[in-house]
Amino acid sequence: MNSPDAVIAGVRELLPVLRERAQETEDRRALSAETVKSLAETGFFRLLQPARYGGFEADPMYFYTAVRLIAGACGSTGWVASVVGVHPWQLGLFPDHAQQDVWGADGETRMSSSYAPTGKVRAVEGGYRLSGRWSFSSGCDHATWVLLGGIVMGDDGQPPDFRTFLVPIGDYVIEDVWNTIGLRGTGSNDIVIEDAFVPAYRSLSFSDTAKCVCPGQELNTGPLYRIPYGSIFSYAITTPIIGMAEGAYEAHVDYQRKRVRAAYAGTKAVEDPFSQVKVAEAAIELDAAWRALEGNMRELMGHVTAGEKIPMRLRLRIRRDQVHGTAQAIDAVDRLFENSGGRALAVGTPIQRFWRDAHAGRVHAINDAERALVMFGRGEFGLSVADAMV
Repeated sequence: MNSPDAVIAGVRELLPVLRERAQETEDRRALSAETVKSLAETGFFRLLQPARYGGFEADPMYFYTAVRLIAGACGSTGWVASVVGVHPWQLGLFPDHAQQDVWGADGETRMSSSYAPTGKVRAVEGGYRLSGRWSFSSGCDHATWVLLGGIVMGDDGQPPDFRTFLVPIGDYVIEDVWNTIGLRGTGSNDIVIEDAFVPAYRSLSFSDTAKCVCPGQELNTGPLYRIPYGSIFSYAITTPIIGMAEGAYEAHVDYQRKRVRAAYAGTKAVEDPFSQVKVAEAAIELDAAWRALEGNMRELMGHVTAGEKIPMRLRLRIRRDQVHGTAQAIDAVDRLFENSGGRALAVGTPIQRFWRDAHAGRVHAINDAERALVMFGRGEFGLSVADAMV
């Protein structure tokens, strides 16, 4: 694929296959190698990759649009595509030596992640030593590197440093523990490390990403790499949930066209005004969530393309709208599920799978609505938001 538009076209062609594989993906509890290969062949994983390493360095809306489409066909595939697909953007912020380690021999190399700082990190000469267990590493079976969150304790009263560490597969093992009721096909297993050394250049401080000043920007000078982590990554979680709700919407409307409501004397569901209201309400929620995402990204890219500092209010608004977008998608999928009738409960039906997947995605930490809304409120009152990961 030679352009972001061609990637979107390729993803659209792949959607029928992803729908057919959705139940198989859930039963397998992981994406198949064929699915990952097909996504890679569209160029999807290169959308946010630096051009220096063969990527498209595309506007984020190409990425979010592709994720929305994929998740509308299969929730688990959309989730893995999004969280794995956003990692090339973050690696572009690391020192170039780290980028060379991953992409120098193969620009198709993929990374999974687990950012919660559950493992132990110890600063040593030349870098850090990591040990412990990190959970929920979606798509880790299809990656050969992992990005792990960790806290480095400060010396002499200095505050601790929250960093991301880049670790090759030879230094960790994957434990198959993923057996859930939602997003079953994501293969979000545990990463286990026993005393691995990570050189300093393969780590990145979250304080640098929050300030939008990172080592990788010395060579990756495009506007894409001046976006705040909290803006691009948070929508990488909400977008597949919106896509899942839209998949549920399409499945629901198709089902309702054929459904006859036995409890109401054989009334056709499509002629029921109450059913029509539910569909309209769901459509409103989904359209509003997507329009907010588009508007925010357009404004954000306008600032970075012009070389302007991103207003803090915009950064806070993006997080506000992101958590609300997740809530809107959940509201929509709930309305549709409630309106689908008992037959939609059957194993294998798309509506119940999308419903479970969307609710599973909702519990991701980035969807902590209260925290994001408090930060927005503090900003509106002129209070400090220095502790916000935006």
